[in-house]
Amino acid sequence: MQQSPTISVVITTYNRPDALAAVVEACFMQDDKNFEIIIADDGSTANTRDTIAQLAAGAPVPVKHVWQPDQGFRAAMARNRGTLAATGDYIIFLDGDCVPQRDFIARHRALARPGFLVSGSRILLSQALTERVLREHIDVAGMSVTERLRHRLRGDMNKVLQTMLRWPDFGRVRRSFSWRRIKSCNLAVWRADLDKVNGFDESFVGWGHEDSDLVLRLFHAGVGRKDGALATEVLHLWHSEAKRDEESSNRKVVLERAANKTIQAVRGLREHSGEGPFALP
Repeated sequence: MQQSPTISVVITTYNRPDALAAVVEACFMQDDKNFEIIIADDGSTANTRDTIAQLAAGAPVPVKHVWQPDQGFRAAMARNRGTLAATGDYIIFLDGDCVPQRDFIARHRALARPGFLVSGSRILLSQALTERVLREHIDVAGMSVTERLRHRLRGDMNKVLQTMLRWPDFGRVRRSFSWRRIKSCNLAVWRADLDKVNGFDESFVGWGHEDSDLVLRLFHAGVGRKDGALATEVLHLWHSEAKRDEESSNRKVVLERAANKTIQAVRGLREHSGEGPFALP
């Protein structure tokens, strides 16, 4: 019988403490509480630090805060630093605006299988619903079926059945691998596999495709893909679009690496060897 993995949830954030609090509090309410949280902070100010301190004070699971100076969009570096601070052998990457449902950890644990990553999915919330959830501190993951259906009919959620149905765990292995449409806002990878490819590649500049690049390199290293749909959906709080000035050039790099069968990150986990944590602001 396969041993249950030790799990670390690495949550990326940047100057959005209200959304982060909603995500972390939903993590605290998980059915399975055998995990740790590492908040990978891409240079947030003191408001986020104070929010994390308050959350950690009464946390039912361990909470760590890993911070780096604000030098532009460096999510790849933040995730690598979060990974290095983690003690688990299975890493679930989650964004700080993606609220997990109650069985999120349990479902990811059930889907974990050596040699495979699990790509989760998300349900988009409208701006109006997001603002109300954050303003009124609504437990969006705990909404009743009736409330979810009502929000779907109003257009405040782009999907709803995925929050109610649970697809059995068999038949989830993708026979034909694709790196497209995989988001690191909900992605589970074995730590050993991350080490094998040197983690996220911090040479990517600006927003876009550093997650596709990771998954592509994992595939070249022999890691398969399991589908986490109808099991691991997160509720994605609305936010304005990030600047995508480098998106096309980043995509070009991924396509080149697909052709070249690249495995190793140019600058990744190993480049942080012996480095101590940054001081918090």
